[in-house]
Amino acid sequence: MRQESVRTTAPRFLKEIEVMPVEEKQVLTMRGINKSFPGVKALQNVDFTLNKGEIHALMGENGAGKSTLIKVLTGVYSKDAGTICLDGKGEVQIHSPQDAQRLGISTVYQEITLCPNLTVAENMFIGRGEGRLVDWKSINADTEKLLKKLDIPAKATQQLANCSIAVQQMVAIARAVDMDCKVLILDEPTSSLDEQEVEKLFGLMRDLKAMGVGIIFVTHFLDQVYEVCDKITVLRDGQLVGEYEIKDLPRVQLVAKMLGKEMDDLSDIKGENAAYAGKDADEKVFEASGLQSNAGIKPFDFYIQKGEVNGFTGLLGSGRSECVRSIFGADRVIGGHVKVHGKEVKISKPLDAMKNGIAYLPEDRKVDGIIGDLSVRDNIILALQVLTGFFKPFSKAKANAFAEEYIKKLNIKTASADTPIKSLSGGNQQKVILARWLLMHPEYLILDEPTRGIDVGTKVDIQKLVLELASEGMSVTFISSETDEMLRTCSRLVVMRDRKVVGELSGKDLTQNKIMSTIAGGE
Repeated sequence: MRQESVRTTAPRFLKEIEVMPVEEKQVLTMRGINKSFPGVKALQNVDFTLNKGEIHALMGENGAGKSTLIKVLTGVYSKDAGTICLDGKGEVQIHSPQDAQRLGISTVYQEITLCPNLTVAENMFIGRGEGRLVDWKSINADTEKLLKKLDIPAKATQQLANCSIAVQQMVAIARAVDMDCKVLILDEPTSSLDEQEVEKLFGLMRDLKAMGVGIIFVTHFLDQVYEVCDKITVLRDGQLVGEYEIKDLPRVQLVAKMLGKEMDDLSDIKGENAAYAGKDADEKVFEASGLQSNAGIKPFDFYIQKGEVNGFTGLLGSGRSECVRSIFGADRVIGGHVKVHGKEVKISKPLDAMKNGIAYLPEDRKVDGIIGDLSVRDNIILALQVLTGFFKPFSKAKANAFAEEYIKKLNIKTASADTPIKSLSGGNQQKVILARWLLMHPEYLILDEPTRGIDVGTKVDIQKLVLELASEGMSVTFISSETDEMLRTCSRLVVMRDRKVVGELSGKDLTQNKIMSTIAGGE
């Protein structure tokens, strides 16, 4: 059957791709925004202003109100009070994400929301065909032009699933901007990207800025803010701290404003807790020899002493997470031997590890950590309940006592222990998972990316807690993609490259330069 040749509208972006001079103009003003939930004032009289052709960072700790402000702007939440004006044309009412999109407000989230089974062109066009037959030859040609103009390394006919995460992010951004976008919200777009991919994304953001798009950039990476942004708005505890030109706000001051206290240096936290000094400090709590799993890591040897904080470091994909997953039995172990306190044991599944006093906070809290519909209390008691047995459930009073103890101990911000964990900010979700394992009183705690995607203040809290636990005799393996964070917490690092251990560093060799040279030079 002959396809009807319906010429759909070419991407608007192709008509506007030429860089034009942009006069500073307010494209978005939010004034006196208030939003409350039961027991929580999430936003209190918050103002926010975005200019045309500006990249504006929205900063604050987890729970500061960033996500709530974005959800008010995009119609996910209705505001309790305040006004939103767009493009200097007066107040607008936004009651749904569809309203926001029609008004030219587009959002690209950390999790890609496109269809991986469709092609790049189909993802660009989906939802805009209005039920008509589509001239895919023209759509593919228009998409190719757009990809070329934006320097996105993909083909129109390429399946999106075959593109890197960075390219998928760029396709999502191109689609968002093409839909007559005036305000583009990028919510943690770089958290899963490597340095080269981040630079590529920043290039696209700068191109959009030159074309007059106003960009709200939500991130926890301070370096990235200072590399690509023009202004910063800081929120704290649901209130506006201030709006600043990037050149007028040094990093130390930014951190101080986010935390609400002066903080000259984040790096020197080791001195606050003395090293573990027990008579058994030299005892090896856990040892592995020739350990290997079905995740593709080469056989490796490893040990950790009582009260020690060590870590695995290496580039993305080096195998550091796979190593600790094999230690915990989260991946199928296919070789090697394991000892706990010098006695050989078999760990073939997580329950085996838990019974041997080993706890593991996984890299991806949303997939492997939280159970979103369960309460904070139920998430906290989960591991201990597994160890005790589900046929011996804790009483409500005992479960509440456990939860309240750790909500207080870790300063978890939640309306109550009954609050569904999915309602909490990312940093507080992470604290709940940490509470789950601390309630088990493990001898050996493995933390894989415990501070990814959370605010500076919570990062420091977790780092200090790790050192405090170690000073009391707990052994901790700490993994982070941020090298400086590893250096602040660990006394010994196992260096990895291409899923193989290529070195071990401690003492005076524990420097960023030495880590990089070891990764680059191998053994």
